[in-house]
Amino acid sequence: MREAAMLRKIRAGDPAGLEGLMTAYLPYVSVIVWNILRGAMPPEDGEEVVSDVFLAAWDQAADLRAGHVKGWLGAVARNKARNKLRQAGKTLPLEENILELPDPSDPTEGLTREEERVQVRQAVEALLETDREIFLRHYYYAQTVREIAEAMELKEPTVKTKLRRGREKLKAMLTKGDETGET
Repeated sequence: MREAAMLRKIRAGDPAGLEGLMTAYLPYVSVIVWNILRGAMPPEDGEEVVSDVFLAAWDQAADLRAGHVKGWLGAVARNKARNKLRQAGKTLPLEENILELPDPSDPTEGLTREEERVQVRQAVEALLETDREIFLRHYYYAQTVREIAEAMELKEPTVKTKLRRGREKLKAMLTKGDETGET
């Protein structure tokens, strides 16, 4: 079932639309939630967060647009998982290999995407530990500068500076071989 059809059914109150949405995106939402909650909470809590994501889609179907559902679900999944960790007083499991989210798109791009993921992962891992944690908190977990500063007991300008320098370092590392045609 296509996204537009699923959304029409959900808006009309037809549970088949939500079933279609869950069939299409349950693995994607689950990976996001489990990569954030893994090891920090029991499986039941993760299942609850995943359910809450799809409940939010049902409740906010009028705001969803075909072609943008996946991104919306991903953002809601990240936010709900982070909120669940905060409610439990837990911290984010940054030590996990979180940069390896499976990409459900065209499998012919798999090799190129895997090479890119390896390069990005190596570049991020080459950052100093504090810089890496700030980078991951901001770009992967979508934490604000203020949230990062509070969690890591740093000043906000320090976090901003480290983010800027981290971006510059990553850009330099990832574009290093472009003149020769290498990446």
